[in-house]
Amino acid sequence: MRRVISAWLPRFATDRWTRRNAAAPDDNAPPPPFALTVEAANTRRVHAADAGAEAAGIVSGMPLTDARAVFPALVVAEADLAADARALEALAEWCVRYTPWTAVDDWPAPGGGAGLFLDITGCAHLFGGEAAMLRDLRDRLRGFGFSARLGLADTKGAAWAAARFMASGSDEDDDIALLPEGSQRQLLMGLPVGSLRLAPAVVESLKRLGVRRVADLDALPRAPLAARLGRDVGKRLDQALGRAPEPFTPRAAVEPWRARIHFAEPIARTDDVEAATLTLCRDHHPRLEREGLGARRLLLELFRVDGTVLRRTAGTSRPARDPAHLARLFKEGLDNIDAGFGIESMALTLTALDPLGAEQTGFTRGAGTAPDAAERAAETARLLDRLRTRLGEANVLRPAPRESHIPEAAVTTVEASGGDAPQGWPPLSPRPARLFPRPEPLEPVEPAAHEGAPPAVFRWRRRAWRLAVAEGPERIGPEWWRTPGGIPAPSVVRDYWRAEDEAGHRLWLFRKGADWFVQGVFP
Repeated sequence: MRRVISAWLPRFATDRWTRRNAAAPDDNAPPPPFALTVEAANTRRVHAADAGAEAAGIVSGMPLTDARAVFPALVVAEADLAADARALEALAEWCVRYTPWTAVDDWPAPGGGAGLFLDITGCAHLFGGEAAMLRDLRDRLRGFGFSARLGLADTKGAAWAAARFMASGSDEDDDIALLPEGSQRQLLMGLPVGSLRLAPAVVESLKRLGVRRVADLDALPRAPLAARLGRDVGKRLDQALGRAPEPFTPRAAVEPWRARIHFAEPIARTDDVEAATLTLCRDHHPRLEREGLGARRLLLELFRVDGTVLRRTAGTSRPARDPAHLARLFKEGLDNIDAGFGIESMALTLTALDPLGAEQTGFTRGAGTAPDAAERAAETARLLDRLRTRLGEANVLRPAPRESHIPEAAVTTVEASGGDAPQGWPPLSPRPARLFPRPEPLEPVEPAAHEGAPPAVFRWRRRAWRLAVAEGPERIGPEWWRTPGGIPAPSVVRDYWRAEDEAGHRLWLFRKGADWFVQGVFP
């Protein structure tokens, strides 16, 4: 018999916001009442309220001004309905751990609530039975920060009613309502008619007619009821009681980016493993090309005969789908692999993907013709990928500008990426190719020909230097916004000179106060 779980998350929106924006817990102070708001009919209204706000008398749909009047210290944030929908879809995908058939409950849920359906037919024994499965699902949802009520029955309608009207959530296990097989008729008869997923207007009409419980509705003749309130009333009743079928449309499963190959006989040679890796990369290529994507992170798994799994990872500096290039990224990690008694299967999973569109290359590329910009960028990216695989991702860096006037602080290193060198270097006067991390002091021997110029002769790095020509000065002041009072002292202002000695060596010198330093060396 079919068995369906309905998971009711009455405060899904506020729970999700609290989970993402929770501050450090304070055991001595309870969290203040909190509500999410939306703009409706030119009025800011409460979309969802947490337990504290509801206890203070704040309900969904109340104007924010009225809510502030009820509780002036109410904490308010803007509701993000699109993010709530994405989070609910992600939660439905996570529930695939229990059953491959999961779906989002599309019935309107006031107050920021949400629901899920899980068809667990034939799956409960894998978790120790239905009761153990329900407790495990409830405990995990609680661990995620969501309050949840669960109902289990033979039909979607009965499970929906059980979760919302039979699982009170007042005690430890009162948030679970497990209806035994074939018992939904006896257990649903005493519930209100609102448990049948009827529109609020229809529920109010039934109450005015004196029909308040499911048993009262079941006793009425169908034809006059359908003529007055529509056919959905009898349809929902029959679906909940199992008299009429209700389709269960599970969410489409996300096809993983995973390719696997099995061997007729275990392999152990490195050449065979590399050939199989290339085959797995080729298996991914048609789908990557069809969807316009490229791989950024890859996981290669090698399943040995003894049951152990060897894993190798690789990454790319920009999206790539060339099978030969992707397979080459694993070459370094496969040279010293221990196959044991043999490898019986291999799998390649693409764990990160990015869009990769078509690129225009040169029309007339031939032998001896220099590559164009697109080809140079692609070749650079492939080189960086191989270097990362061999040296480690943290060891392949490039210089990048940093907003600072101080030369030794104006350059930093970032992760190297494929393509051309990044733009954005500030237009400055010539700088030395080799810049010292810290300026090195020099010792003047003979004074300069005129005041302010570098010394004519000085000692630096255990030798004497005699200057032939010097160009400058270029004044670089300190970062005034870091200086107390905003006015730098004259002793911290730097005057830079490009100097050349009699042997043709070119240095970058500067004076700070009465002291001279060497900052770098020109080629």
